[in-house]
Amino acid sequence: MLYRLRLSIRYDFARPTGAGRQLLRISPADLPGLQKVQQTSITITPPPAERSHFTDFFGNEVTQVVLPAGLTHIRFDMAGRVLRLGDESELDLSATLDSLPGDLRDVTDLGPHSPHHFVRPSPRIPLVPPIVDFARSACGDAATVREAVECVGHAIHDHMRFDARATEVDTPIADAFSGQHGVCQDFSQIMISGLRGLGIPAAYVSGFLRTVPPPGKPRLEGADAMHAWVRAWTGAEAGWCEYDPTNACFVAANHVTIGYGRDYSDVAPVTGSTRLAGSQTGSHSVDIVAED
Repeated sequence: MLYRLRLSIRYDFARPTGAGRQLLRISPADLPGLQKVQQTSITITPPPAERSHFTDFFGNEVTQVVLPAGLTHIRFDMAGRVLRLGDESELDLSATLDSLPGDLRDVTDLGPHSPHHFVRPSPRIPLVPPIVDFARSACGDAATVREAVECVGHAIHDHMRFDARATEVDTPIADAFSGQHGVCQDFSQIMISGLRGLGIPAAYVSGFLRTVPPPGKPRLEGADAMHAWVRAWTGAEAGWCEYDPTNACFVAANHVTIGYGRDYSDVAPVTGSTRLAGSQTGSHSVDIVAED
């Protein structure tokens, strides 16, 4: 599936700002065998004082900008075309839960996609005993790691209610879980905590999700959203699989990846600092159009 993507993030400031520095992780990833980026560009308005690019440890493309003082607003626009090459395979070659620790011990690679980086707690995803107990109960009689991933993801989907107003970006996962509501970030980080508690390496994935309007209804510009889901390591033979607990499904052609990390903090779309003397407001919109 060939997609045309547009993302717009805007911040408005009550008073002119001081200087600042921001890191942008908003460009789709070029992933062999999964998705191919045909074109991408980032426009910043007003123009930054400095701009550079680098690739972080996990292989994510980062645009670094230095913002001048005196801004009353700033806008980041990304435009791109991405070919999504294939869906998640349904063939289950994953390890059993009992054999997974042995597979993990045999992994000596410590590169960006090594499962060893994603099995321990991370800054935003601690091991929360009630979440781990919930995940263990959800697994039931799962024979393989892939089955366990699906069981945990489906259980979280049933346990949680999607509510865009229920949580903030810094809401602890324990609070979102006990409140039984949140957004895709909460669903995904709760699932990751549960999987890690079971010894299953799990990563946070940032990306885009194409949404399809109800039959007979027009498609709305900007109705798509930045999205998050889970990447789980299922053993030496099967490797990684990806699951979307917000929608209770394995990742398919409607998902476009931006990047991977231990949790949201590794792949947040905008991070950094700006000197402020007043309040700020922010908004974002995403548009994904299938070209074939």
